[in-house]
Amino acid sequence: MKLKGLRWWVIGLISLATIINYIDRQTLSVLWPQIAEDLFPEKSLDERKELYANITIIFMFSYAFGQAVFGKIFDWIGTRFGFALSIGVWSIATALHALASSFVSFSLFRAILGVSEAGNWPGASKGNAEWFPTKERAFAQGLFNSGAAIGGIVSIPTISYLAITLQSWQAIFVVVAALGFIWLIPWLIIVKAPPKYHAWITEEERAYILTGQKSPSSNGDEDDGYNPSTGKLLSHRQSWGVIIASAAIDPIWWLFISWIPIYLFEVYDMDVKGLLIYGWVPYVGAMLGAWFGGLLAQNRLKSGWTVDQSRKLVITIGCLIMLPSLLALSNPGGPITAVLIMAVILFGFQTAIGNIQTLPSDFFSGKTVGTLAGFSGMAAKLAAAGLTFFVPWLTSGGNYNPVFFIGATLALVALVGVWVLCGKIEPLEAKS
Repeated sequence: MKLKGLRWWVIGLISLATIINYIDRQTLSVLWPQIAEDLFPEKSLDERKELYANITIIFMFSYAFGQAVFGKIFDWIGTRFGFALSIGVWSIATALHALASSFVSFSLFRAILGVSEAGNWPGASKGNAEWFPTKERAFAQGLFNSGAAIGGIVSIPTISYLAITLQSWQAIFVVVAALGFIWLIPWLIIVKAPPKYHAWITEEERAYILTGQKSPSSNGDEDDGYNPSTGKLLSHRQSWGVIIASAAIDPIWWLFISWIPIYLFEVYDMDVKGLLIYGWVPYVGAMLGAWFGGLLAQNRLKSGWTVDQSRKLVITIGCLIMLPSLLALSNPGGPITAVLIMAVILFGFQTAIGNIQTLPSDFFSGKTVGTLAGFSGMAAKLAAAGLTFFVPWLTSGGNYNPVFFIGATLALVALVGVWVLCGKIEPLEAKS
């Protein structure tokens, strides 16, 4: 049996996994006011926010560790089994949240969730490098990143609706956990092997993929591209450019996905019924930005632009969209204006991030792609955890302006990482 466009089936399943990833992840932030009222009635609003921040930081540190670990795991066992391991464990961890009854138990289950969910990102970068030629990678990465946005669009109203109907936060964790186990079935059936050896791929698509990329899939074959050791990888300033750009821009995303429901609850006194109406709006901007960034990069490459010109154009546009929008959020007025500005910010973020995430495969090849993606992902999550640690203090009394100013500064740092440290974006060669 031959399946036309098999690479699009693969990226479609990875995008679906990302949607499930965000549904699982967002469940706690949407339900936290209800959980905190149930388990910590004696705590004040700021104390509950601090508890949530500490649990989120534990998740982020675990996530950062998981990024580095799963980068190696995907290079070791391949995309197929790497994803199966990642989503299988994170679904179990999500279900275990139903048994949590204290800060310690929430932190433990959140840590397991963080380590396992982290596999989604180096896995997606690895799958993208395996299944797509260079000219299509930014668009494929945009499709994958749109899964995060769609997950946000779907998760907040879905979880809010479940909270209204089930009236049991424990049951909601079990329901969303089931989605990951269902996803495993088509993944293991369809993704049987890398494109070079897959029995279902057409010869035309196989040739199109393999001749259009500088590095073959992670099948252990000899690689004509530059595939350095970890030490040599980190000796390149380009690697640090990718790591710093990721570490600067990613906290902006985490600021919103972690705090949108709580921000709306605290600033506008919004309950789950209000979240059902407003909470999904920012993620529409994120979804559109993911598509826009990928399509713009693909369009420029097909028009004859170099990878260097295309990547820098799209990343710069995304960061320059975020910068004034973050500053504007310091005085948004009502909730409708606030969520619309958030949508613009997340549009800019997703425009830029898809092209930043393709940089490892633009510079290196083979197993190095997953390793650098893992390191940059780890740095990004550590930076996001650092910002999250200060959010309760910076937003004491409901004033979120300081964190929005910090976010604007981080957008500028990301630009410096790409333009100064990355230099010309092209395949690297071994140092003489």
